[in-house]
Amino acid sequence: MNRLARFSALLLVVLVAAVVLVPALAATDPLAIGDVLATRLVPPGSSDALGRFHLLGTDRFGRDLFVRMMLAGRISLAVGVAGSVLAGAVGTVVGASAGWRGGVVDRLAMGVSDALLSIPRLILLLLCAALWQPGAATVLAVLGATGWMGVARLVRGEVLGVRAQPYVSAAEALGARSSRVLWRHVVPNALGPAIVATTLGVGNAILLESGLSFLGLGIQPPAPSWGNMIAGGRDLIVTAPWVAIAPGVALIVTVLACTLLGDSLRDRLAGERPRDIAERV
Repeated sequence: MNRLARFSALLLVVLVAAVVLVPALAATDPLAIGDVLATRLVPPGSSDALGRFHLLGTDRFGRDLFVRMMLAGRISLAVGVAGSVLAGAVGTVVGASAGWRGGVVDRLAMGVSDALLSIPRLILLLLCAALWQPGAATVLAVLGATGWMGVARLVRGEVLGVRAQPYVSAAEALGARSSRVLWRHVVPNALGPAIVATTLGVGNAILLESGLSFLGLGIQPPAPSWGNMIAGGRDLIVTAPWVAIAPGVALIVTVLACTLLGDSLRDRLAGERPRDIAERV
């Protein structure tokens, strides 16, 4: 792992620790609205009229922007990671089944995958989000339902290559069941691209969730998300730019760190050869 990847991993660890600890240890409730006149739109690094210091300033309702941004990060990271993992799991199951079974199963699965891939994912996201009640559960389901196709095609291609390896024939010759050979011997050796795609998909899922929240179709206020925080500060970009810039920078840094970590993992796994695990039959 190169230095940039190590730095990205360290940054993500620090971010995860911050989003967990900062809202829990904060002296004020990031969702509560207090004395608006005394605390609203305090610049970063300043204290309000009540004497409370605000590292990143306050928003239009006088809420501490740093604490609120960390709470938003908790929601955005949770939804992004869970959505990407869900999409990766669905794609792995579909791709492995299609590559192993072949025939009608393969043609049907890949036909559905190609049909969905021909539609821009943002359009699918907007359509699904508009049909159901906005919220974290809806965003999570939409991310999983619209992100499995690329993983499925990658896993299918790997399964088709792995199933031709000698250890697969050896496992079948020793009398192992077809399902056992698939999930114990073939899939573990075909997971490399799926893991990389899922890792890279985390940043994309966070970005898509923020986009939906920015449009009002994702996480709904008063629950904060980086997307709806940016939307809430866009009309203050001239008078109080920190309200929109702070969550925007957090979003960019997080997505960039996830992407760099995924690229490093891809390079690390690229040279690995499949493990011969026929002896475990």
